[in-house]
Amino acid sequence: MLALSTSVSGLSVMMVAVFVACAVEMVEALTIIVAVGHTTGWRHALRGAAVALLALAVIVGAFGPALIHIPLNILRLVVGGVLLVFGLQWLRKAILRSTGYKAKHDEDEIFRETVAEIEAVTDQGQRERVAFVMAFKGVFLEGLEVVITVLTLGTSARHLSLAIATAVGALVLVTLIGLVVARQLSSVPENAMKMTVGIMLVAYGTFWSGEGLKVSWPGNDAMLLGLVALYAVVVWAMVAIIKSIAPVKVSA
Repeated sequence: MLALSTSVSGLSVMMVAVFVACAVEMVEALTIIVAVGHTTGWRHALRGAAVALLALAVIVGAFGPALIHIPLNILRLVVGGVLLVFGLQWLRKAILRSTGYKAKHDEDEIFRETVAEIEAVTDQGQRERVAFVMAFKGVFLEGLEVVITVLTLGTSARHLSLAIATAVGALVLVTLIGLVVARQLSSVPENAMKMTVGIMLVAYGTFWSGEGLKVSWPGNDAMLLGLVALYAVVVWAMVAIIKSIAPVKVSA
């Protein structure tokens, strides 16, 4: 019973991290697709997005099965390091935005910039090519970060299919929401979501790095929840301290 509960806690953290990471990145990608679709027509936007998704599927198909054959301790050590790097980057940006040292992500501004860049091209044929490339790049670059998260979390937990299914579920949900709210994507609390993902990635990275080094965690997989709580408190304290001692605002 204990083994079952600890395993469930570990899988729960993985699924939440994958789901939220996918949702955050796909909101950004969807903003670009909507901008392209409104400016040049949905055919070019959807074509670019479809090609990008196909390329990402090829990457998952090529590298996913190969990771399964790596010895578990080595895989977890490497994956732990990768997740720590990604998680700390997400946390750094989220903390800077929460404390006012970095402007919060503005989906409306991304929409306006994308539209302006396409409208600046006067030749119709060139504009269509630019629209396709922008849609492809938006989906591929944002999706690539999701792919790395899915592959690393899924393979290290030996549940790659579950991680992929969770990511697909998040993608479907974001797409459905996007069809309803269209340009109102700026209402999504992206910074809070990124901070949540950052905390979970750092917690998972710490846990898997320890596993790779054969550290015996108290409570086994249940320690993941403790690490999430620990890093959440540390991040909250950092934001509070920075706000209190250096309340300087910058826009960049």
